Amino acid sequence: MWITDTCYRDAVEIWELTRDGVTLHRTVPCTPSFYLHLADPAAHWELLEALESAYGAEECTFRTVHGDCDGYFVPAGREVAMAIERQTGFAAELYNVDLRPDQRYLAGQGLVPCCDEAESRFTPVLPSLPFRIIEVHIRGIPFGKDPVRSIDVVHERCEHLSGEEPAVLADLAALVTAIDPHVVLFPHSDLWLPRILSTAERKGIVLPFSRSGRYRKLAEKSYWSYGKTEYRAGSLIPDGRILIDTTQSFHYRESGLAGIILGARLTGLAPNLTARFTSGTLISAYEVYEALKRGIAIPFRKSDPEAVRRFCNLKATDRGGMMFQPVPGLYNEVSEIDFTSLYPSIIVSYNLSPETLANPDRKGFLPTVLEPLLALRKESKARKVSDPSYTGIDSILKWMLVTCFGYTGYKNAKFGQIEVHEKITGHARDILLTTKECAEEMGFDVLHGIVDCLWVRGGPAGALKVRVEEKTGLHTTLDPYDWIVFLPMPDGFGAYNRYYGRLSTGEIKVRGIMARRGDTPPYVRTMQESMLSVMKQAVTRTDLVALEEEVRGMYREAAAGLPDAPPSSMAIRRQVSRLTYSRRCPEASAVAACAHAGIGVEPGMEIGYVVTDARTWSVDLDWVAKRFDRGYYRKLLGKAWEEIAFAFEQARK
Repeated sequence: MWITDTCYRDAVEIWELTRDGVTLHRTVPCTPSFYLHLADPAAHWELLEALESAYGAEECTFRTVHGDCDGYFVPAGREVAMAIERQTGFAAELYNVDLRPDQRYLAGQGLVPCCDEAESRFTPVLPSLPFRIIEVHIRGIPFGKDPVRSIDVVHERCEHLSGEEPAVLADLAALVTAIDPHVVLFPHSDLWLPRILSTAERKGIVLPFSRSGRYRKLAEKSYWSYGKTEYRAGSLIPDGRILIDTTQSFHYRESGLAGIILGARLTGLAPNLTARFTSGTLISAYEVYEALKRGIAIPFRKSDPEAVRRFCNLKATDRGGMMFQPVPGLYNEVSEIDFTSLYPSIIVSYNLSPETLANPDRKGFLPTVLEPLLALRKESKARKVSDPSYTGIDSILKWMLVTCFGYTGYKNAKFGQIEVHEKITGHARDILLTTKECAEEMGFDVLHGIVDCLWVRGGPAGALKVRVEEKTGLHTTLDPYDWIVFLPMPDGFGAYNRYYGRLSTGEIKVRGIMARRGDTPPYVRTMQESMLSVMKQAVTRTDLVALEEEVRGMYREAAAGLPDAPPSSMAIRRQVSRLTYSRRCPEASAVAACAHAGIGVEPGMEIGYVVTDARTWSVDLDWVAKRFDRGYYRKLLGKAWEEIAFAFEQARK
């Protein structure tokens, strides 16, 4: 059974793809239930009698990651569970309360979306996806209020729909019905879909994006993650058809459709959800699915808070990752040794899980569920070297494994604990120090190190890679550079995360510079990317010196062409962390401009704007900007040039 979509409306609905098309395969009644454990059941006998009388609660033994637990099976929903918490003064331990019914059902049946029952979920080789795919592009501003008069639909050919809004929407409805796509790729669909559905309904037009005519609502949400305020837009999710907002979906931008499908296979969530959820939510869903499949109950709230410790012990353990600061400069014949998914590898290698802290000889839950993901990541990373089609598969695995470490320290993590988080970083520091010592013992100069990778100079590093893997027991990859530039900070010391260099493959790898940053205006980014494309022709320092005048000429040309550049190419896109600001800044002006245009803004949203006057930080929204502050953007061009010019300064020495 090839499942394309699942949802829950008083029953689990499963949509299946067959030779005859996508149909609602089955509707399965699903009664919510949970487990209850009380340390002293006798103290709550009245509550237990009431649960037995009203809901048919029964005594039982259920399994947790810490072992078997005596308690009660309660066939009731979340409201009853929360009432029990209040009545027991939060002394009750509850399990399986807030699970997705469709994911719970699939786990119980051993099913996952987008995967035949005989197939393994843990393979990077996806079968030829049996999808008819269309792309829908609406011409216009999704934030605006103008009628939709122009739509492009791309399938086997590109069809342009134009005219008055009712006619255009009717043509779109007819085209979707005729093609009957399995997947709709729709930029800004989370913004456009509510608008066009509302208009179509008023005009008596049925837009058949949903096979049932119904849509599930995913509420908008602002949340705090990794030191930043993030935002997830609200969505209308259709039944039976995969709809991806290609602009908003991080995983689609990073991984493509193949990554979305693999995410659904691993997590037991429908592709419509894997396209919209964060990497942290996906790794959490994967762990929940694996626990359910193994018959392990999921705690509703963590009951193992951080233990009280002496300050000296806390200071020794809670130190984060290890870094070695580079000396700014240009270096030839450098090798980068990178540990593949270091933190998850440590979890597996050192058997780190909440239940193993007191029982280290016991095989932990986290290591067992992460081990197949790690094996899958190693395979996908190796395959993408010769076959770029595996890049998307590798990307979604990378992000899921990256966030699994942070999840162990998250206060509400179902299978996390801060002590596990600290042990992971502790082992990582030791591993990087061991790698540094191995390199120095073999005569290499260590130039830079940051958490899970080390840059060394001193000849081919193949033997060093072998020795490091023997010492640590962890898999590494080796990237040789013909040259690499570590940039300085304003104080002259080396920046940890700003560098670029030419790999021996001829490609340029960049981190932290303006071409890589998300808030760099397209005009500035294009200039720096063009410079780097020329510089990658240089194999040696002498070659770089020979290219300096050509690259400098590109800077002069960009600066001279600035007055004639379109304002849209000066757009800066940044996330706003708040809606009120105590000082004048461009983000504050952008929020005010959105309010003036009638656009609702929430913390964490990304706003595009063009600076029109840097003295007062006046801005126009990117889609209405008619002018820009030339002096301000000339300075940005200068900063981008300085990052490039540093390489030539060093090459001439």
